[in-house]
Amino acid sequence: MKDWHTDDDNNACQENEQTNNGIDNKRDDDNNYTSIEVNNVCIEEDQQIGENEISKSSNKTYKLGNIIGNGSFGVVYEATCIETSEKVAIKKVLQDPQYKNRELMIMKNLNHLNIIYLKDYYYTEAIKKNEKNVFLNVVMEYIPQTVHKYMKYYLRNNQFLPIFLVKLYSYQLCRALGYLHSKLICHRDLKPQNLLIDPKTHTLKLCDFGSAKSLISGQRSVSYICSRFYRAPELMLGSTNYTTHIDLWSLGCIIAEMVLGYPIFSGQSSVDQLVRIIQILGTPTEDQMKVMNPNYADVKFPNVKPKDLKKVFPKGTPIDAINFVSQFLKYEPLKRLNALEVKTK
Repeated sequence: MKDWHTDDDNNACQENEQTNNGIDNKRDDDNNYTSIEVNNVCIEEDQQIGENEISKSSNKTYKLGNIIGNGSFGVVYEATCIETSEKVAIKKVLQDPQYKNRELMIMKNLNHLNIIYLKDYYYTEAIKKNEKNVFLNVVMEYIPQTVHKYMKYYLRNNQFLPIFLVKLYSYQLCRALGYLHSKLICHRDLKPQNLLIDPKTHTLKLCDFGSAKSLISGQRSVSYICSRFYRAPELMLGSTNYTTHIDLWSLGCIIAEMVLGYPIFSGQSSVDQLVRIIQILGTPTEDQMKVMNPNYADVKFPNVKPKDLKKVFPKGTPIDAINFVSQFLKYEPLKRLNALEVKTK
């Protein structure tokens, strides 16, 4: 591999909140039935979780601080472990007691430098309007920055993310995906907001496994997944037999965005997103359509010639960087560069 290889909140986020509830308990025909043990923590009606609230697991006590993330999936708090004084992040999501939480099941089996570490988890109850709700609390290491925040910082100063950081973050993300995909786990929601960065070491950690799934050959999966700007074309064509290669498309989009300073494909709808892709990659051939989704093989698009990617990226962008991105942005999923290959080419 050449040297480059080795070494905006947007509408897509809003759209993704409709599909990623952080629980994913009953989707995609998994057999997730279970029973759970609920900690003896009960919140009466009108009592609000917030700063200084005490939350307990079986052997740790946590003091909740500011909300650092929220959406339809639930809420993420900055918190402190009282016993160790360690700062952590706690993701609190509504849990159906009859079903396992897929995100938790996956995180329990992950151990990689570039993937967020599961430190603890526990269940709590809340009573509101005489109805009892069970919540899963996922305790993770606290990392304050994201690739998205770094890009916004440089953009505000009319600068691009330094190329050495693009290289560093790209390589670490490839390592994380190589590990994840070796376990046949597909993240299904890769985006700059889900790439945490330690500001002292610039270590990247992939987070938010609320949409992740262990893909099994022959088992169908929902196609309406992944934030729009990073959604692979086969998903927009309704494929339900996709593979971990949808993550590789997202990876290419993220690397391109780090270089450009903005999303390379920024459609206002799923149809418009596909149009934006065609405007750069050109019209997919009949064979390419067949590979993405055989049901769409006869669909005809206007004949658009592919753009030279050198004209898409800013002047002075290293050719190696452009070529690297192009190896992920392929219509044919199997032709996308495998994350495990990045260290060997």
